[in-house]
Amino acid sequence: MLRLDPAALGELVAGRRVAMVSGTNGKTTTTHFIAAAVREALGPDTHRLVHNADGANLHGGIASELSQQPRADLAVLETDERVVADLVRLGRPEVLVLLNFSRDQLDRHHEIKGLGRSWRDALAAAGEDGPVVVANADEPLIVWAAQTARKVVWVDTATTWTQDASLCPQCGAPLLREQPERGADGTLTAGGDWRCSRCDLAQPPAAYRVVGDTVVRPDGSSVTPQLNVPGGFNVSNAACALAAAELLGVDPEAALTGMRTVTAPAGRFGTATISGSTARLLLAKNPAGWAEALPLATSETVVLAIDSAAADGRDVSWLWDVEYEQLTGRSVVATGPRAQDLAVRLAYAGVEHRTVPDLAEALRGHPAPVDVVATYTPFQRLRKLGGL
Repeated sequence: MLRLDPAALGELVAGRRVAMVSGTNGKTTTTHFIAAAVREALGPDTHRLVHNADGANLHGGIASELSQQPRADLAVLETDERVVADLVRLGRPEVLVLLNFSRDQLDRHHEIKGLGRSWRDALAAAGEDGPVVVANADEPLIVWAAQTARKVVWVDTATTWTQDASLCPQCGAPLLREQPERGADGTLTAGGDWRCSRCDLAQPPAAYRVVGDTVVRPDGSSVTPQLNVPGGFNVSNAACALAAAELLGVDPEAALTGMRTVTAPAGRFGTATISGSTARLLLAKNPAGWAEALPLATSETVVLAIDSAAADGRDVSWLWDVEYEQLTGRSVVATGPRAQDLAVRLAYAGVEHRTVPDLAEALRGHPAPVDVVATYTPFQRLRKLGGL
């Protein structure tokens, strides 16, 4: 479509109320949360909403989805990190949710600070016509990128992943961090605040805060999302989605009711029968994603699927930044086109495993349900094999 008419995206997005979601991890699920919240508020008028539910988040995918619902006046759009600046310029979104930055597909994205700078410049150029930004206050690069927005609603997501943010994005000096806070039962109650050791960049006070499995709203009230997708990181995603939904005029209780209908966004956390075995699919694309996904893989046998196609990133050296050592003592199957690379990493981690490069064969013959953690390309193939 865009080859025939390069201006089509701008024309298709014009005249709609737009909410965008971007970030390295969690954007598909967060977009589903916001869409479900808006859908709940619309009641019988859900035809007014367009949402790229399958995660087609590049220029062409977004244009295609919008073209299929030309009369929908509300758009909730998952947006690739490299598309954010263009869509801010073309679509004048009402709300923009910025989740996180992590090393991912470096052959395509290159340095993540370059992406952050493109967001910062786009928001500055938009000025007073720009979106209200819902931004993760725990992420230094997100905070720096969002500083130029006309208005920011900060969310303390209680993030614990810090390996991609050791230097200040503003001046390059080392960042200083406090230790995360935990309750008496060990539950994380707050992430460790951060600040630059040289300049004035620091974690801003948040309007929304994640405390354990609850979200504290700006008025001080606490809500429990009671989501039907697993993981503390999804409580953080829900907090950002709740802030965005409220900005769109959705009542918080209606928003949470809608979010609870999300069970397997674009196949994530979905369960299917593949090669005669029951498998739950978990997506992990980079070290930060694997740090969240591996603790969810609780089955006795765990299948790990790796590829290096364009959508996965050609370079798989990131495997050495994942703590596969936590799988010691479990039955592990390495599969996918880069199974041998994974097998070397597992061997160094001291994890007993077997290598079965073919995905369908790797899922064959498991008498008990298995958890499958996969990068993007094998994940999509497994979805097709399982009919998700």
